[in-house]
Amino acid sequence: MDAASPARRQILIGMDALDGNAIAGWLFEGFGSEMTTVVGRCKHCGTRSLIAELAVYTRAPGAVARCRTCGNVAMVLVKIRDSMHVYDDAFELLR
Repeated sequence: MDAASPARRQILIGMDALDGNAIAGWLFEGFGSEMTTVVGRCKHCGTRSLIAELAVYTRAPGAVARCRTCGNVAMVLVKIRDSMHVYDDAFELLR
């Protein structure tokens, strides 16, 4: 976990963050089904949440989804040569 205080992390998470619905199309492309209603667990703090509840940032060449509780990266989505890549090593899907 980073050195920022819990209050500071909440401020950072809220800045320009969208919810997980912002990546619904990308997740559908990567998994082949509706994923925003899937429950997952943050491997950093253990918080369970819907993918739709993650804090999503799309100002990069891809998207970064963070846990709203601890602020750590839960998943990264990147499109490379028309292929969607989802890196979700820090977010355990609990389907």
